[in-house]
Amino acid sequence: MAANPPPYRHLQAYSFDPSLSLRLDTAAINHLVYKVTWENVSPGPVGEYVEVIDYDPTVRLFYRPVDLNDQHLLAQQGHEPSESNPEFHQQMVYAVAMTTIHNFERALGRKIQWAPRRTLDGPNYEEFVPRLRLYPHALRDANAYYSPLKKAVLFGYFSSTPADDTQLMPDSLVFTCLSHDIIAHEVTHAILDGIYGHYSEPTNPDVLAFHEAFADIVALFQRFTFPEVLRHQIARTRGDLTSQNLLGELAQQFGTAIGGYGSLRDAIGRRNSETGQWEPIEPNSNDYRQQTEPHARGSILVAAVFEAFLSIYKIRIADLLRIASGGSGILAQGELHPDLVNRLAAEAAKAANHVLTMCVRALDYCPPLDITFGDYLRAIITADMDSVRDDQYHYRLAFIDAFRRRGIYPQGIKTLSVESLRLPVVGTSQAYTRSTVSQEVFAGLNKMLREYAVSIKYQGNRQSINEITRHFIKKLSSLERDGLPGLHEYIGYHFATSPEFAGLTGLAFIPSPERVGVHRVTYGPGPSFQVLNLRLVSRVGPDGLQINHVVFYLVQRSGICLQEGKVIGCYNLQEKNAAEAPAAERMQFRGGCTLILDLDTLSLKYVVSKPLLNLEAWLQSDGERAEVDAARAERQYRFMREGQHRHHSAYNQYFGEHVEQMGEPFAFLHQH
Repeated sequence: MAANPPPYRHLQAYSFDPSLSLRLDTAAINHLVYKVTWENVSPGPVGEYVEVIDYDPTVRLFYRPVDLNDQHLLAQQGHEPSESNPEFHQQMVYAVAMTTIHNFERALGRKIQWAPRRTLDGPNYEEFVPRLRLYPHALRDANAYYSPLKKAVLFGYFSSTPADDTQLMPDSLVFTCLSHDIIAHEVTHAILDGIYGHYSEPTNPDVLAFHEAFADIVALFQRFTFPEVLRHQIARTRGDLTSQNLLGELAQQFGTAIGGYGSLRDAIGRRNSETGQWEPIEPNSNDYRQQTEPHARGSILVAAVFEAFLSIYKIRIADLLRIASGGSGILAQGELHPDLVNRLAAEAAKAANHVLTMCVRALDYCPPLDITFGDYLRAIITADMDSVRDDQYHYRLAFIDAFRRRGIYPQGIKTLSVESLRLPVVGTSQAYTRSTVSQEVFAGLNKMLREYAVSIKYQGNRQSINEITRHFIKKLSSLERDGLPGLHEYIGYHFATSPEFAGLTGLAFIPSPERVGVHRVTYGPGPSFQVLNLRLVSRVGPDGLQINHVVFYLVQRSGICLQEGKVIGCYNLQEKNAAEAPAAERMQFRGGCTLILDLDTLSLKYVVSKPLLNLEAWLQSDGERAEVDAARAERQYRFMREGQHRHHSAYNQYFGEHVEQMGEPFAFLHQH
């Protein structure tokens, strides 16, 4: 009788990176065993989600792929950690990548999908990507990046040039594929690109910064799943995680190897470049107003989330400290009792897990493009209020306070409170009193989407989920036996020229969409638009509250003409010879919205919009005055033409003049 497969594959790896194995105080915690969900893998490893291809172009050599099913490796939990063994490098990237994927699926409640590959052949213009490719030795450079074009993560290796040779041996080889933080960071870029492809378009200073910050947040809080590391750092800091510790640092070896002090980025403090001493970072709202470099700006968001975690952690351990200190809250000198260390570590792990889940879960409540940090705060609060009714440890207030201390505020709210930050519910909020669409129309849409939910709810194959999803988006009623239209056609017919739907979404579902530079669909009178990333959201909160939503987003594009930075008109992107003023500059401008429909009530619940239309003018004129959102378009123009000017020439020198077509926004961004 064949034995059932085990639930996990146990693989040895570094908890941080190789440099910590050379220090007496951290060597014991730097080797750990990752518990990776069991799957059948072929040599590489090649599994359902990732494919490790170990080709080194600098020496023109394929390294032998590791066979994780080898009986000796199974018996000893894979290869032992080693900087000189390429097969361990392959094992390491696989273990961390699969751990990251598992954490996303647990938080989102669904299987993740990679961004599709764009094609010019066939009727669909896109191709399902079953696996993300991981190249452990792709380049001889101090860099690692996710490639949207290749659907791959390319890791580099290089010779170190440390500023302090007591920290790291000069000219020693540093492999980015051996850093937990770098692997988790890059795989997160790939996952985020599969959810929101337009987040790689830098339309405002926060967009690329959000990509960087979110990837750092995942890498940072994933460490709290390592019990040995957590207990060690709790004991060393005596439970005070606001002091310098490994849990708040990122890519220590990489930061030292390129000539820095300590880690590449630090969420709570940094080393003084002159004294070499670690100093805590004090929040400063001027940083958010003035800093535009994506990593530096992203570190503001990382610090805000980490501060929220620290506040939550302090609340959770307050009673333990009172018990251990006889009511004073001040612990006696000396080492902490092991039982107290274990309890503090358990609370830290629980708080970190909750914060990471909040941050990942919020993705379903974000706009599909042009995201800001303020948008993300609203998404975090709304997602948590939907899933958790009793916020007894004040998680939401901790986030609001941490963002406030850095001058990060959402637009369009009058007060800073949990209730005002929650996204308005359609039909019950004053925000929609002048743009109410009949919920009967949405009930029909929900009925169709409920069928979609049933068809994929018990489907475990990612390719089948992808095919069913594409079918529901694009099928044509004339070709279907059931006579039901696809999602795109349904919206195109029912809301083709709906002033209410235009007011609700901010998109040009209006008569004569050409007025705002949007061309028509070929099958009807309505405007052209895209339906993207249809997904089922089925989650159960800690108190048993179940969420059954279907989420998708709509995107439209318009041609904008500007003169001296001001919008002067529109043009149709499909018309090659549109007559325009000679001095006008042209820009492609996108609007989009995320629609969240409740399958239980068969109603539209939330609309998260980045309007293409000027909604104020549209609503005040009762749907008669259609014009683009010139204020947002002009801000985007100024940022892209002026704010990035100092980076643009270097970007072009690295990639050439046609960087947009090359689709590699992260390669240059990650140059140190």
